[in-house]
Amino acid sequence: MRDAYTYDDVALVPQFNNIPSRTEPSLETWLSKHKKMSIPILASNMDTVMSERLAEILLEQGSTPIFHRFTSIEEQLRWVKRFEGQAFVSCGIGKLDETRKLLDAGAIGVCIDVAHGHSDRMFHHIQELKKTHPDREVIAGNVCTAMAYHDLVNAGADAVKVGIGPGAACTTRVVTGFGVPQFTAVQECARIAEKLRVPLIADGGIRTSRDVVLALAAGASSVMVGKLFALTTESAAPKRANEKYKSGMEAKFRGQASADFQNEFYGGLKAKTVAEGIDFWAPVSGSAEDLINQILGGIRSGMTYGGAMNIKELQRKAEFVRVTSSYIQESKPRPE
Repeated sequence: MRDAYTYDDVALVPQFNNIPSRTEPSLETWLSKHKKMSIPILASNMDTVMSERLAEILLEQGSTPIFHRFTSIEEQLRWVKRFEGQAFVSCGIGKLDETRKLLDAGAIGVCIDVAHGHSDRMFHHIQELKKTHPDREVIAGNVCTAMAYHDLVNAGADAVKVGIGPGAACTTRVVTGFGVPQFTAVQECARIAEKLRVPLIADGGIRTSRDVVLALAAGASSVMVGKLFALTTESAAPKRANEKYKSGMEAKFRGQASADFQNEFYGGLKAKTVAEGIDFWAPVSGSAEDLINQILGGIRSGMTYGGAMNIKELQRKAEFVRVTSSYIQESKPRPE
């Protein structure tokens, strides 16, 4: 048995810094083998996250939208045509013809998004899409082991999403007992990613910019954020008034494996299956632009502590230490 760690279990050791300003480090990164981004932040391709307005903000900030698949093909085609050449679409491991239609309409590529991506069906789906659309980018996931990452790349993936069970609305680990703590999952997959040179997307478990910095330092090329974006004003999440919150509003976030989602999208859970996610309401935090700026500010500060002018240098210089729960308590403000 080996040890494995969450973001709360580790910390970065400060390095010598010769960077004169926090504004100088470059945040440019690779989303996939042939697609760059100006920032290493993605919004989750979930139905309570990605909206057209959020997609616009992401593009303005230097990210890339990945639209979810949980609507009609007509609606997805409308999204693709509106953001032609600027956005990804999503699919499961079925409906190849629909996915090809979206790629033909102008999507940059597709995110093949399933709960357990290390499977024969996933390999087949990647290979079939690459046969007809070799010039389109394929993001595949989710996985949480180095072997799974390696196998998806061998099947033709241009980027791999890493993370099983760390999401705020996910209960997979509680229900099944399976899943690798997210920091270790990212770090172990990143060791292979460095050799294969196919970008790794750390998906899930993000609560603050601290977690983003740790994921990037551990080897992720970009980080996918769900709940935080769902709670912004511009997200696709349903909103309702709630005067007890500062914003006066709350938003509904849910996992795609939640009973709430399954009941709406699939007409209920299938026989002999259980939900692996939850839904909940939480206060609206503010604008997506403010959220992005807050995260990017934290990354830039983190890069100065890491003595890094870019993400690759941050990864090369990263020195981690294991910490106890007392470290988190010591790190928090204590006004009283």
